[in-house]
Amino acid sequence: MQRTITVKGVGSISTKPDQIILSLTLTANNYDYEKAIALSSDQITKLNHAIESIGFEKGSLKTTNFNVSTTYERVKDKSDNYKSVFRGYTVTHNMKLTFDFETRRLGEVLSALGKCPAVPEMNIAFTVKNPSAVHESLLRDATKNARMKADILGEASGVQIGQLLSVEYNWADINVYSKTRFTDDVLACKALSADSFSADIEPENIDVEDTATFVWEIV
Repeated sequence: MQRTITVKGVGSISTKPDQIILSLTLTANNYDYEKAIALSSDQITKLNHAIESIGFEKGSLKTTNFNVSTTYERVKDKSDNYKSVFRGYTVTHNMKLTFDFETRRLGEVLSALGKCPAVPEMNIAFTVKNPSAVHESLLRDATKNARMKADILGEASGVQIGQLLSVEYNWADINVYSKTRFTDDVLACKALSADSFSADIEPENIDVEDTATFVWEIV
């Protein structure tokens, strides 16, 4: 019977964010379907103009979700019974804008949004431009960690570690985002200029971890 040793390698990395993902949501409401769509289209046009006015290329705003839903209200009739009354259509457009992490650039974006007639909901996340490099480093670190553990266990047990027999890895997505979340009311940015944006933003490092299981023979 072949003797083996099974070790779980753990890779961990802490890295600074170098990219911002700005998530924006525009909502338009109207009793008439075509008017609701037209309102939404007008909002998007204004938002694109605001972003392009500070140097972003056309098409920089990417749609992540577009939804049209019906709205109803529960009201009482003359018999004091509740019924659903149609109140119109709601158009929800979710978008994202991605750019390098730089405080001044973020100030320019917030200033442009504050002056835009369309008022979106906003959320800012901090991430990295090259998540694949982070994943690769994690796997290398997990492999080194597993081999170190195997050598220690082998030495302590008086045996030698032989050939690597198998590697088991779960190819799940890794969340490469800082825990820091930056939220602001776009209406509060109406009087903001890029020069006056002085928030000293230093997001938390992105701390990620991954594991893999290695099996070596014992000789």
